[in-house]
Amino acid sequence: MTKKERFQFVIDYFEKHAPDAETELLYDNTYQLLVAVILSAQCTDKRVNMTTPAIFEQYPDIPSLSKATFDDLFPLIKSISYPNNKTKHLIGMANMVMDEFNGEIPETVPELVKLPGVGRKTANVITSVVHHQPNMAVDTHVFRVSARLGLTTNAKTPLQTEQQLLKYIPREKVHIAHHWLILHGRYVCLARSPKCGECGLRPICKYYKQLVS
Repeated sequence: MTKKERFQFVIDYFEKHAPDAETELLYDNTYQLLVAVILSAQCTDKRVNMTTPAIFEQYPDIPSLSKATFDDLFPLIKSISYPNNKTKHLIGMANMVMDEFNGEIPETVPELVKLPGVGRKTANVITSVVHHQPNMAVDTHVFRVSARLGLTTNAKTPLQTEQQLLKYIPREKVHIAHHWLILHGRYVCLARSPKCGECGLRPICKYYKQLVS
């Protein structure tokens, strides 16, 4: 099976079984998604979704968040992993958006990564989810699933994984392919005990082939 055929099998499978895949973070606008994604680093979406309503009630937009103090914001996110850093990142992010982007959250990866707390993965999430730009965010799930399926070969870093995936996934499908791989890794292709018995991608999965050979 060629690499192209492998990708096509995966795309066809998910288009049939997960045509409406989307982020599990709850948000109403770009500001809320940006806050949620910053908070989600090394933290579950479920925990983030339990935390953000109180933040958005007190700080409904960038201008209000930019005026927040550490002591006021910290108690709202103390149940999240790395609350000290994330409190500083959120306030710093809001201030930079106000000072350098006229209060408007930027729409490109190079601009977004300038913001405190925003790395390439977060910037790719924002631009792909909100603007449907062909950017592939690579988290631990995407990294693991891509390697196991054989979509990537000897990719050592998230960037290498991103570059290999973008080579074969059609541009118009990149934004949803990101969710396909994340959700598959979250619920089926688990890190320690993958549920191979219920996985419809077994026929092309290199990891499964090694298990049964």
